[in-house]
Amino acid sequence: MEPSQSGNTHVESPKKRKISYVGPGLVVAVAGVGAGDLVAALVAGADFGLMLIWAVILGAFLKYILNEGVGRWYLATGQTILQGWRSLGSWVSGYYVVYVVLFGLIYGAAVTSACALFISALFPVLPVWGWALIHALIGLAVGWFGGYQKFERIMQFFVIVMFITVVGSALFVLPNIGELANGLVPRMPDGSFLQTLGLISGVGGAASIPYYCYWIREKNWQGGSWISVMRLDSAVAYIITGIFCFALMIVAYQFLYGAGISISGNEGLVTMAEIYGERFGAVATWLLLIGFWAAAFTSLLSAWNGLPYIFADFVQLLKNKDKNSNRDISEKDPAYRAYLLWLTFPSMLFLFIDDPVLLVLIGLAFSATILPFLAITLMLLLNSKNVEKVYRNGVANNLILGGIIVIFVVMAGIELYNSF
Repeated sequence: MEPSQSGNTHVESPKKRKISYVGPGLVVAVAGVGAGDLVAALVAGADFGLMLIWAVILGAFLKYILNEGVGRWYLATGQTILQGWRSLGSWVSGYYVVYVVLFGLIYGAAVTSACALFISALFPVLPVWGWALIHALIGLAVGWFGGYQKFERIMQFFVIVMFITVVGSALFVLPNIGELANGLVPRMPDGSFLQTLGLISGVGGAASIPYYCYWIREKNWQGGSWISVMRLDSAVAYIITGIFCFALMIVAYQFLYGAGISISGNEGLVTMAEIYGERFGAVATWLLLIGFWAAAFTSLLSAWNGLPYIFADFVQLLKNKDKNSNRDISEKDPAYRAYLLWLTFPSMLFLFIDDPVLLVLIGLAFSATILPFLAITLMLLLNSKNVEKVYRNGVANNLILGGIIVIFVVMAGIELYNSF
């Protein structure tokens, strides 16, 4: 009998078809595809056409491995990922929570600004900062009053919106099968090395992966019998993630590849929508902008739902020294709501600061380490005696996690070399 965080002796097992349980994976999919992922795919398509499709697929697969590891740890042990990190040493969980506190400040301003940029392009009745404040307050309301089930339904709705807009836009300009197949062959065109590594490490993001164990916990998935369901759920997440990034790469390839047009940042997404609309009309521009806004807004909602779980979990760990104790972590937890307020209001100040250099640099430094941090800690946790042998990592999992660490080391080395 696997342990349950609720303390019940009965552990529910899946009884319906596995696909009917898919839900947290859809949340992960839209949470992981933010404006940054769309920009990366857009720039890759503009610079190298479809030659880096394979990098998008590989990046999505690597995030699946990390997400599956977080889910497997929870289902095999009944412990959240933060409890697992705590078992490796207080400094490990403490390190991540320092990141969460800093990330909340910086990300709160960044993601609300991205949402505001797209909605302002659609409805230029308010300044960007005004729309950003409105989005922050909406995130607060959904996090405070919504509960997970309502949150999941909202995110599922946006999956449909993003498919209709982003993927639908790509279907209008879909290249032939030969061009698509050509992009599946792993190769790096001249000058694409850093961009390729960036796509592999960036597609789907890593920041939202630790939230996954809290989301499946809210679904009452408990015990090893749910692992096959969780794997399908995670696979759906990163298939959808890959499709979204792939779709935008196709649009960029058709309109920007070889055109000499420079695109960067969230403003580049607005420019892309305008270029797309020049061929297909104003309605097409609107549809693409709605898709970009949906991608940014779902990233906002996921952060306002997921990050407070981490903080509330950490506070309970501080209060209760027994890291294996059963605890109740919910949206009504005072620590959960305190972090919601932290994520919403202090970050608003950054909307009016032109150059908060030091804090941004510190936050970026922490963010850059999350991918290898997850890979290293999952290798330690999922090879430990805390996990029954049947649920531990196999050779393939360990090699893939090791590969993720190598990718990070190479990227870090190149960045340091270029700095000097």
